[in-house]
Amino acid sequence: MKLNVLAVCFFTAIVSVNAFAVGDIDAGRAKAAICAACHGQNGVSVNSVWPKLAGQHAYYIEKELHDFQSKRRIDLTMAPMVAGLNDVDIENLAAFFASVPSTVEAASESKIELGEKIYRAGKVSNGLPACIACHGPNGAGSGPARFPRIGGQHAAYLSKALKDFKAETRTNDHQAMMRDIAGRMSNEEIEAVSSYISGLH
Repeated sequence: MKLNVLAVCFFTAIVSVNAFAVGDIDAGRAKAAICAACHGQNGVSVNSVWPKLAGQHAYYIEKELHDFQSKRRIDLTMAPMVAGLNDVDIENLAAFFASVPSTVEAASESKIELGEKIYRAGKVSNGLPACIACHGPNGAGSGPARFPRIGGQHAAYLSKALKDFKAETRTNDHQAMMRDIAGRMSNEEIEAVSSYISGLH
């Protein structure tokens, strides 16, 4: 079934008004010690295949942690890490990481032109929507609309995420939205837009 991504983005932005977490930042900071080995002390991972969590919307962090627990999202590294977390722990972690300033990478110069075209205009020939429609001009996403921050994220992680959606080995996206989008992109387009997004701020 063809997905009207712009309509979903618009509708979600209107109806999702209570998406902010209310966790305890200090408690989350203490709990985040278990996350630091991979995601860094302040949510900025040193390995580019592991996502930055700093500055991410609290709702999105909560959702993904719950999805790891329920096995809606499968990851052999994350599975044991989330097993002992309760709902309060998750709220607190989300609040902490959301409170930490995010960082920005440097886009590859050779990929900027194609990456910008895909991000800002999409691809009319196959119905690929522009990323900007949901993630905004600077990749900041929207907490109330429940779209994650992607600007400044590691390009390698973004590329992996898009390829996982394309291959449907990751299926925890709302109404298969990202699977539909990634499925319309070539690997070259995925690499280019991932690099472009990593430099957005």
